[in-house]
Amino acid sequence: MPPAVGGGLAGSELRPRRGRCGSQAARAVGPDVATEATTRSPKRPAPSSRRFEAPGRWALLALVTLMSFATRFHRLDQPPHICWDETHFGKMGSYYINRTFFFDVHPPLGKMLIGLAGHLTGYDGTFLFQKPGDEYEHHSYLGMRGFCAFLGALLIPFAYLTVLELSQSLPAALLTAALLTFDTGCLTLSQYILLDPILMFFIMAAMLSMVKYNSYANRPFSAPWWLWLSLTGVNLAGALGVKFVGLFIILQVGWNTVSDLWHLFGDLSLSMITHMSGIRQIMPHMPSTLHWLGLQVTVGKHLTARILCLIVLPLALYTATYAVHFMVLNKSGPGDGFFSSAFQARLSGNNLHNASIPEHLAYGSVITVKSARMAVGYLHSHGHLYPEGIGARQQQVTTYLHKDYNNLWIIKKHNTNSDPLDPSLPVEFVKHGDVIRLEHKETSRNLHSHYHEAPLTRKHYQVTGYGINGTGDSNDFWRIEVVNRKFGNRIKVLRSRIRLIHLVTGCVLGSSGKVLPKWGWEQLEVTCTPYLKETLNSIWNVEDHINPKLPNISLDVLQPSFPEIMLEAHMVMIRGNNGLKPKDNEFTSKPWHWPINYQGLRFSGINDTDFRVYLLGNPVVWWLNLLSIALYLLSGSIFAVALQRGARLPAEVEGLSQVLLQGGGQLLLGWMMHYFPFFLMGRILYFHHYFPAMLFSSMLTGLLWDTLLRLCAWSLASFSLAGHVHTLGILSLLLGIAYSFYLFHPLAYGMVGPLAQDPRSPMAGLRWLESWDF
Repeated sequence: MPPAVGGGLAGSELRPRRGRCGSQAARAVGPDVATEATTRSPKRPAPSSRRFEAPGRWALLALVTLMSFATRFHRLDQPPHICWDETHFGKMGSYYINRTFFFDVHPPLGKMLIGLAGHLTGYDGTFLFQKPGDEYEHHSYLGMRGFCAFLGALLIPFAYLTVLELSQSLPAALLTAALLTFDTGCLTLSQYILLDPILMFFIMAAMLSMVKYNSYANRPFSAPWWLWLSLTGVNLAGALGVKFVGLFIILQVGWNTVSDLWHLFGDLSLSMITHMSGIRQIMPHMPSTLHWLGLQVTVGKHLTARILCLIVLPLALYTATYAVHFMVLNKSGPGDGFFSSAFQARLSGNNLHNASIPEHLAYGSVITVKSARMAVGYLHSHGHLYPEGIGARQQQVTTYLHKDYNNLWIIKKHNTNSDPLDPSLPVEFVKHGDVIRLEHKETSRNLHSHYHEAPLTRKHYQVTGYGINGTGDSNDFWRIEVVNRKFGNRIKVLRSRIRLIHLVTGCVLGSSGKVLPKWGWEQLEVTCTPYLKETLNSIWNVEDHINPKLPNISLDVLQPSFPEIMLEAHMVMIRGNNGLKPKDNEFTSKPWHWPINYQGLRFSGINDTDFRVYLLGNPVVWWLNLLSIALYLLSGSIFAVALQRGARLPAEVEGLSQVLLQGGGQLLLGWMMHYFPFFLMGRILYFHHYFPAMLFSSMLTGLLWDTLLRLCAWSLASFSLAGHVHTLGILSLLLGIAYSFYLFHPLAYGMVGPLAQDPRSPMAGLRWLESWDF
């Protein structure tokens, strides 16, 4: 089923197609069928009726938009406390207002817009956003919620216009709008300080822009064509700038572009030959050459336009987003430890900013040791011991992402306990190949390893803190090596990439990146690996360096360039995304749960005295969408086989089949693009990840049922009530969807009183699945 897009077909006639889809439809129908369609089509409406058609369309769009905004802004202030992930994204909005650097696994655009909305509506960035349930009190939070609700409300007119463009059918567009307006899940996601409504706004805006610029295919390089093509690129940048899953709509637009250029190539070849008949008579040997050159020039212009608007423009805007992000967040904050030492040196308030420290490592220095692997952090220890059954019951050694006094180590000689900072002793620098001992400053225990197995990684050795006041045994000795250096060279702070090789076992100190259980404070595992292959896991650098006997140098020369900063930020985000694994007793869901509306998410409240909000799709809408996907695959396959076999279908059926295969195919592709990749992801997944795909399934439902009802009306044309089949079918669907919203709206607007498990609860009869926990 080709996912081509263009003007649609609807009604009981074959309507003219615009653009490349139009040429395909005309060729598929053929002159005989076209003549038949002309003779059987109803008369054109009178001028007076045509005069009122456009105002009627605008009035219907206004009604859809009004309903969308009314449902999204109703009770927006309830509940007046933090709900679900407002904890994260509200806090990040505060960080932008306070210009404090933080780390998140998503690109920055969505959080920047939330922060900007809060700033413009009077929020001062002082609310802590500590945990769900905390009251907002006097803090201004409605501006941020209102911004998300505004973008969430625009999803519905965008979907309405998209389906209208694909099908040229007002009932199909209206049915789509009703499905999304009266879905409790879309409503809930739109009313809180979250990234989801912002992401879905850009996805739907990109889809609408793509469909609109395809509709101008017969007017390439006109002002509207350039406008919609450029807006497509802008919205692609927006989608990717909010979350990396914005890549899915980029892939869909890319597929559409390749398909568009391929069909364009075919259409141009036909048109060029037709228009060169005069030249063929005058210059019989030149037409093929001129045709090929003209074809190349025209296709080259189209290709250049798409490269500029769909690749260069989005990349420029995406890069500009990061430039603003790094410019605004110029103060040290909780995200520093995820990034390299050179990156941190650019943050005001960081101990490395405008700092000067000794350049070369010497015995007696107090240092921090940072992993070269992104988002692993600092070599760390604390007074807690490994639990029984986890190797030797000695002091834990981990990596920790944040600045902490427990990250400090003193570098000492392995064979003496003399104080290297004694003024009477000369400075002795640490050199490549030296055997050293690292003593934890806070607990005075040495970095230690032995043949006990590591807590999480099999065949690696355990790393502990051992000894009393720096006195231990030979398992505390490590040879320090600088990667790609010769023995005898001094070790530079920040710049030298070092490895620590255990002298007794020959293993290499590293971090597996695995998160320890709660007994390890969910910090990252440190092991000593017997496999000497050089990887980022086992490479470190010295960051902080305190030694009063050494002169200092400025660190300004180490600050990275913007391309280096942006590359590092993406590496850290990708690493962070891959590291999002479910914690003990944490609620997650699986992709196969989502389309069947198997289980929702608690946004607020857990007992009968709380104001409870529960993220769950309207089951009538979601199960109708699921049924529609199955029906589409069946009916689309039948029509595709019939057309491929050259079956002569009546004009009305031919036209409707084009709508189903082309417009519906594009929507089915969007659903698959935004759903199936989640089956391949290893990271933690939640129910809300399905909602971009749900937008496409709702649009497909609207288009499909309108088409099927028109086919039913056509097939019953001999009966007197046939003309009302389509109208009654659409009205029944609209009323059923609206009534289901009336039943389930407390899920979104809030429930108080007995839980649905209690027979006294007004929601008891609506708990249709045991897995629904409201």
